[in-house]
Amino acid sequence: MADPDFDVLILGAGSGGYACALRAAQLGLTVGLVEKGNVGGTCLHVGCIPTKALLHAAEVADQTRESEQFGVRASLEGIDMAGVNAYKDGVVQRLFKGLTGLIKGRGITVIEGAGRLTGPREVTVDGKAWTGRHVVLASGSSSRSLPGLEVDGERVITSEHALRLDRVPASVVVLGGGVIGCEFASVWRSFGAEVTIVEALPRLVPAEDEASSKALERAFRKRKIAFRTDTRFHSVKAGDSSVAVTVEGAGGEQSVIEADLLLVAVGRGPVTEGLGYDEQGVTMERGFVLTDDRCRTNLEGVYAVGDIVPGLQLAHRGFQQGIFVAEDIAGLDPRPIDEAGIPRVTYSHPEVASVGLSEADAATAYGADGIETVSYDLGGNGKSQILKTQGFVKLVRRKDGPVVGVHLVGDRVGELIGEAQLIYNWEGYPEDVAPLVHAHPTQNEALGEAHLALAGKPLHAHS
Repeated sequence: MADPDFDVLILGAGSGGYACALRAAQLGLTVGLVEKGNVGGTCLHVGCIPTKALLHAAEVADQTRESEQFGVRASLEGIDMAGVNAYKDGVVQRLFKGLTGLIKGRGITVIEGAGRLTGPREVTVDGKAWTGRHVVLASGSSSRSLPGLEVDGERVITSEHALRLDRVPASVVVLGGGVIGCEFASVWRSFGAEVTIVEALPRLVPAEDEASSKALERAFRKRKIAFRTDTRFHSVKAGDSSVAVTVEGAGGEQSVIEADLLLVAVGRGPVTEGLGYDEQGVTMERGFVLTDDRCRTNLEGVYAVGDIVPGLQLAHRGFQQGIFVAEDIAGLDPRPIDEAGIPRVTYSHPEVASVGLSEADAATAYGADGIETVSYDLGGNGKSQILKTQGFVKLVRRKDGPVVGVHLVGDRVGELIGEAQLIYNWEGYPEDVAPLVHAHPTQNEALGEAHLALAGKPLHAHS
């Protein structure tokens, strides 16, 4: 095309969009970045970062409440939500300031306003058309609801509203037992609320290995977080000071749960409607943009990354896809991303983390007789004893082959997933990992012990 404005024109400055912009600029390409809100998108402003700040405040509350078991006399006087929100917002603002500085320093042109795809390589913002030799669609996602379930932002809320609450609710019904639902349930319980999770599928965090779900359910029961699985939402009646949520069990029986709030946490949907994708001929399915394994749409020179592409809706997935696309455009021929190799973490108390295949998926892929598993109890790990956390490391391998799945449950195990994803993505054999030295005492040792056991030489394990 003749003299475009940019080499790369990106619609959306969330994790996928800004990562693509930074890497493309680093590779010497001219970059235009269109964003109607703040750069950083959902993850930085109303997603990962503020949610994890709340979860850390919740951890501090729990540690204070339970301090006497460590010989420390402390008392929890209460939760100051104004203070919690100030801490949370401070974290977000520092990261936002750093990101805007990075973008400015790389010479990226930020185009403020709502963009719309108006040509094969054209995005129009507030009546002005911008062109790119390549266009990257990165418009992100928003909270979903259910048919007939109206979110009012007062009694019936989404995660975005929950992050702005100026009080701790006395009681909450959480609709959805996936990552978002379990994380908010965990926060509110730590802050002193009565919580009931309603999940339509047979178990909490249903995308995880069944053993991980069972372990989280045991921990939640111990924390007195109520949950109803195999239970569907039927209706809600919102009053001035409470909600009455009618749910339906697997047998069709109905019951009513009353609470201060209903959090709708049934997943996130792609933000693509009204953005011109359909009109320009981009292949879509249920609002998602379809791509090949190189993030290319059916239109020449048009890519898509992040939550609008079917698959895991994780910031680090979009981030990596953005880097991949920038390198692909620059001619570096990067290797396609293995979706199963993307680490997954639920930052509840306890945490659930995984990478690769569940035992069930591995059995489907390789046959029940073609896999081996081992679980190492964190009870045998010194640092976990010090932290007073329980859980496990579960490994799944192909028989006489590499590790194809790593599943962890316990406080802080999200910090272990880095080594786990290296093992999976480098197709490590238990025999390769077993000789590696893990510092003592750390929770990382649990990964080493599990691989020793799977390699046929268990050490701190009862026969």
